[in-house]
Amino acid sequence: MRAVVFAYHDVGVHCVKALLAAGIQIDLVVTHQDDPNENVWFGSVIQLCSEQHIPYVTPSAGELNHLIPQLQAIAPDYIFSFYYRNMIPAEILACAKIAALNMHGSLLPKYRGRAPVNWAILHGETKTGASLHVMEVKPDAGDIVGQSEVSIGPNETATEVFAKVSQAAVKVMQAVLPELIQGHVPRKPNNLAQGSYFGGRKPANGQIHWNQTASQVHNLIRAVAPPYPGAFTDWEGQTRIVARSSLQGPFPEKLDLEAQGIQVVDNRVFGICGDHQAIEILEWFPAKTQ
Repeated sequence: MRAVVFAYHDVGVHCVKALLAAGIQIDLVVTHQDDPNENVWFGSVIQLCSEQHIPYVTPSAGELNHLIPQLQAIAPDYIFSFYYRNMIPAEILACAKIAALNMHGSLLPKYRGRAPVNWAILHGETKTGASLHVMEVKPDAGDIVGQSEVSIGPNETATEVFAKVSQAAVKVMQAVLPELIQGHVPRKPNNLAQGSYFGGRKPANGQIHWNQTASQVHNLIRAVAPPYPGAFTDWEGQTRIVARSSLQGPFPEKLDLEAQGIQVVDNRVFGICGDHQAIEILEWFPAKTQ
């Protein structure tokens, strides 16, 4: 079996390794150069390709169509996409003799689109996972090939959950590869009516609004905790990143639960939320000035 792989991030590294372990011949990897403006805290697909002597390229989104003649000549059995960040044109998907398959970091059809782990935590989900699905022109809409579920703890951050999702992706690959190698793609419907599509998130979306409930604020802090850009609030004229919080009491009786925002009591920092409940801020620090 031969494959062309579009890959980036930890999921890309782990899933490429799973293909190699299964004996899949990878003729080409398409990946990204790291963005110098981004906090890169994850594994390098380029480094893996160099170690394994796998040819790789790093085209821009506008250059992807230039790959079509090369992919037609390779004629791979499968095209895989593992956390590749650009939309892959339909003409490239059509180069796969058997199927083009994408790994998505949610339990499809829920949380289609960008930043699925972050959105799941933001919405207070207690579980998520990884889904391998058939790629269509519409993002995350094709039939589901395999899934693996993971739990989301009440205080886990996006980075901690993403590590679980990365391992879930490997489990999915290990489960379905025996059939894929035989040329059979297991499918079940991806019922889009049972989920929603979410767009990307920007650092500005991390602003804490203290009129929200304590659970909503706590979930935002977890969803964007560093190494993501972080939730932020203003205190005494300074913007501060809130990295870790707790909903667990007991809280000091001296807290004024009618006054939304930051309160410092007994050398502890609290945020009073719109439901007249408090969160304790366990870790915060000044935001970097641009």
